[in-house]
Amino acid sequence: MMSLDSISKRVYFRRTCPFGTIMACLIVSLLPIGVAAQVLRNLELPRADEPAIRYAISIPRNYSPATLVPLILALHFGVRGGDAAGAGGDVVQILIGPALAELGAIIVAPDSVRGDWSSPENEKAVNALLDMILAHYSIDKKKVVVTGFSMGGTGSWHFAEKFPGRFSAAIPVAGRPPASASGWRLPVLAIHSRDDQVVPFDPAEARIAELQKAGVNAKLIPLTGIAHYETYRFRDALRQAVPWLREVWK
Repeated sequence: MMSLDSISKRVYFRRTCPFGTIMACLIVSLLPIGVAAQVLRNLELPRADEPAIRYAISIPRNYSPATLVPLILALHFGVRGGDAAGAGGDVVQILIGPALAELGAIIVAPDSVRGDWSSPENEKAVNALLDMILAHYSIDKKKVVVTGFSMGGTGSWHFAEKFPGRFSAAIPVAGRPPASASGWRLPVLAIHSRDDQVVPFDPAEARIAELQKAGVNAKLIPLTGIAHYETYRFRDALRQAVPWLREVWK
């Protein structure tokens, strides 16, 4: 597992968005002190007659089974060549962990089985992983959130739409929303850059406006001057999800 010390320096990743292959060079700034309060492990969930589910899990150092905590499902970006080994841990360290540390949540981040998060294989794997986490940790089931970046942002929209009973809110970052918000139930906070050169900004803006018109708790945080692959630069916007979620959970 990559140490927090090394991840705080210059790290290069090859990543793809759902729409093509691009070399990404991420300059990752120092992680905030709050991340040190989390313990990140890379594990596997064995399955009979199916590939094991590889995942990263971040657990607060002060976690106690006697106290219910929130759960964040973090879905990673696309990966060049289709080998997603370790990508779940990457998105936790680069973005989700630093931004959402104040929640004191357990963060679980699976590596995709094959392809996009909307595939039947990934739907089955993610639901199996959630079932295991809920069975083995003290999770407040009213405080389960799905988030993700790029392919993971698109996956966040997908899982929140298809499995709304599993989550209290969705926070897609730089993800493509569904073609229609008809029947949408969950509170959603979308984060998107107007300068995203891979996933256009307009569909996210239109979908949030549609949800707001329908009376759904929906909010868009629009950003400027941030390109799609500058993952770490979305941290400050994602930090705004902390007070938003606390209002949702009241």
